[in-house]
Amino acid sequence: MTAGVYLAFDFGTKRIGIAAGDAVTRGARALGAVAHDWKQIDRLLAEWTPAACVVGLPLGPEGEEQPITNQARAFASRLQKHFAGPVHLSDERYSSRSAMDELRAARASGALKRRLRKGDKDGAAARLILEQWLMERRETGNGRRET
Repeated sequence: MTAGVYLAFDFGTKRIGIAAGDAVTRGARALGAVAHDWKQIDRLLAEWTPAACVVGLPLGPEGEEQPITNQARAFASRLQKHFAGPVHLSDERYSSRSAMDELRAARASGALKRRLRKGDKDGAAARLILEQWLMERRETGNGRRET
C-alpha cells in the first residue's frame, strides 16, 4: 500500500460525507460533508493530494445492489475523471448506522458537547468506510484489492 493520505466519500443523495486518513496509522478523521458540488470536491482533492480515493458502495444486508448503488458507482466514475489517482469502491454496509450509534454515544457521554449537525453522520460514515478499507489492505498486504 502506498504511504500517504487517502480520502473517502460516503455518497448520499443529499450530501457526500468526506474523511481523510493515512496508511501508516490506519486511522481516519471525518472532514464533514459537502453538497453535490464538484468545485468543493476538486478543492479537497487539490488540498489533500491523496494517494487514492475510496467511495463507499451501498449494498443491502445480503450484498445485493440497491437503487443508490448505481448512483454511488456513477459518482466514483465521475470522481475518477476529476482525480488522476486510483479510485476504489468499498462495501459500506451499516456504516451510516454505526456512525449514528457512535455520535449518539458521544453525545450521551458528554464527549460531543454540541448538537449533531446534518453532515456529522455523513462524515463519520466516510471515516468508518476509510478505516475499514485501510484495515482490509493491511490484512491482505496490498492496496490493489477492490470490492
